[in-house]
Amino acid sequence: MTYKTITAASLAALILGAGGAMADTWRYAFEEAMEEVQGKFAQKFKEEVEANSDHEIQLFPFGTLGESADIMEQAQSGILQFVDQSPGFTGALIPEAQVFFVPYLLPEDQDTLVEFFRTSKAINELFPPLYAEQGLELLTMFPEGEVMMTTTNEVTSPEDLNEVKFRVMTNPLLVGSYQAFGATPTPLPWGEVYGALQTGIIQGQENPAFFIESTKMYEVTDYITRAGHNNFTTAVMANKEFFDGLSDEDKEVVQNAIDAAFDYIVDYQDGLTETSLEKIMEAKPSMTITTLTEEQRAPFKATAEEVEAEYLEIGGDQAQEILDQMKADLEAAAGGSEG
Repeated sequence: MTYKTITAASLAALILGAGGAMADTWRYAFEEAMEEVQGKFAQKFKEEVEANSDHEIQLFPFGTLGESADIMEQAQSGILQFVDQSPGFTGALIPEAQVFFVPYLLPEDQDTLVEFFRTSKAINELFPPLYAEQGLELLTMFPEGEVMMTTTNEVTSPEDLNEVKFRVMTNPLLVGSYQAFGATPTPLPWGEVYGALQTGIIQGQENPAFFIESTKMYEVTDYITRAGHNNFTTAVMANKEFFDGLSDEDKEVVQNAIDAAFDYIVDYQDGLTETSLEKIMEAKPSMTITTLTEEQRAPFKATAEEVEAEYLEIGGDQAQEILDQMKADLEAAAGGSEG
């Protein structure tokens, strides 16, 4: 037996014997670019893990490993150890997570919103078992910013969305939400959206301001509408088999890194929306940004009950429990953020 073979055999034995205690390289993919919100969160997570363990984190931004569906499959199969994906794309796997697309459920007030994500029983207790059933360990959820519509025509009422082909994530409830708003929802992978707007296949899409700015969606649309209907939510998960196999020490390293990244990303987002909108206006002065009045929002808000009822139909066995718990959590967060 050569020296090389002995070394390989010894290494194999060491890896099998040591499990999570050895220095490993962990792979983490997300749905945005490195300098966008998910990328910033991932970089902070990497920094914390590498500062407090011998492990290394490899980051894979959007497009490097395929579309959202691809990275989710890779996370479930164990090719990836960590993945950041919006419930918008996990709706088919975890129907209960579609609750985040009931319009006007999440508050606009940032302090209340952050308090909710920190303390929510629905997020911290009810969702983890549902993710576990899909081979995923839910580590955290966090908000990414107020969702805005970008369209080729002005939108001040649901009538303005009539027959507008509006790109949505592949999520049944988001489809239902935009149908209720009067649009023609058109599910498309993100990589196809810019070209579809450019060629007129679709006439609108929604995202937070930072994402509209960084992906240059303003180049192929003329109006940004702030209807206040939602805040973009995302979830960071680990492959469950991988996570369960970690030592207690490594689990603590991961959770501490997640907590540090959560605090960091909340601070990072302070003022980000307004800065992003300013950059859009500098790049394209002809862009029209409209914040709808309460009167203009009223007909959009009137659809919430219909979408909520649809959620209870398609949202899985625990839909009612999760919706009720989220409402209780939101009420508690509103009280907590005032104190």
